[in-house]
Amino acid sequence: MALRVAIVGLGKIARDQHVPAIAATEGVELAAVASRNAALPDVPSFPTLKALLRDGPPVDAVALCTPPQGRYAQAEAALAAGKHVLLEKPPGATVAELAPLIAAASEARRTLFATWHSRFAAAVEPGRAFLAGRRIRDVRITWKEDVRVWHPGQQWIWQPGGFGVFDPGINALSILTHILPRPVFLTEAALDFPENRAAPIAARLRFAGSRFEVDAEFDWRQTGPQIWDIVAETDSGTMTLSGGGRKLTVNGSVLAEGDNREYAAIYHRFRELAAAGQSDVDLNPLVQVADAFMLGRRVTVEPFMDAG
Repeated sequence: MALRVAIVGLGKIARDQHVPAIAATEGVELAAVASRNAALPDVPSFPTLKALLRDGPPVDAVALCTPPQGRYAQAEAALAAGKHVLLEKPPGATVAELAPLIAAASEARRTLFATWHSRFAAAVEPGRAFLAGRRIRDVRITWKEDVRVWHPGQQWIWQPGGFGVFDPGINALSILTHILPRPVFLTEAALDFPENRAAPIAARLRFAGSRFEVDAEFDWRQTGPQIWDIVAETDSGTMTLSGGGRKLTVNGSVLAEGDNREYAAIYHRFRELAAAGQSDVDLNPLVQVADAFMLGRRVTVEPFMDAG
């Protein structure tokens, strides 16, 4: 029997990624949508999750694609209703709110899946395998994109709990914490806040590891080519994960490359977890972001206007 999923929050990420991924994943079907201002043809649609759970068709799971600030209450309600829950990244607006959800999922014997879509990029696992057992000398992350392209007119990203540049930056951190053979921790950070915004538009971070350091630069003001690169210098040469984890090169030779199938892989994993009655909630990337906000030096920069 197919896993019947309801999407909650039919915004850009849901339309661009979740809807086509569900359609492309065997054993998963889109059963309903809950969204205040959007709907899909031929799919039962409701204005809120509460209305969907009360009046909607039978569903087994919900995929929460709403902004992180309100996601805890939605996940809590879905779990209480006996539904499996998929959390779009970041999984919540705070670290602490995830522990009660993990406990609620365990008590309800339902799946809670905190998705880190960049970990499912084609070259991430080959990159992890390459670094295993090798001596790492240093790691450099460059994650620069144009917020006007990827989040046009979305005001929640600039509000407290919206993460600002860490909304894409956490993708880099999700890859980093997955591929390194040993953990790292933040030692210093500088966060650039536009004077008219409550969230940062750029960040510079440094992490300490076992005999190596990691430097990261995140920037939402990039125009032209978008850059999502992780470069590790090792005793076997230079490893580069580019394109957000879709291409792996070592000393200039391509070892792995693939197209965008991250979300189809996420739904395949969600189906497996639900069938096995298991949860998958890795908080490491979220903890790194929380540390950046705690330790980061605030730098005020020029105002940011959505219209350019």
